[in-house]
Amino acid sequence: MKKVIGKVTEEEKCEVQQLFERQNGLNELAKIVSVDNEALYEKLVKDLGETGVKFQDWWNRMADYYQWENREGAHWEVDFVTNDIYLVYE
Repeated sequence: MKKVIGKVTEEEKCEVQQLFERQNGLNELAKIVSVDNEALYEKLVKDLGETGVKFQDWWNRMADYYQWENREGAHWEVDFVTNDIYLVYE
């Protein structure tokens, strides 16, 4: 089930969209990078970690600022077209 609980500005949406796309790109790259290429592998792991932290920090910052509803077992999603924020739960 999805419930609209808020909206973000265009600038805020662009910030999280960039992080989302970077995280997806890194996850795709992780599927093909071999541990044998140690330098690239270590950089990928570091970038994935840093991007994940920035992504979660964005959600935490926005949730605090906008006081979004939350519940156990749920997560938030952003609609990159409308800038709406959804609470997604069963």
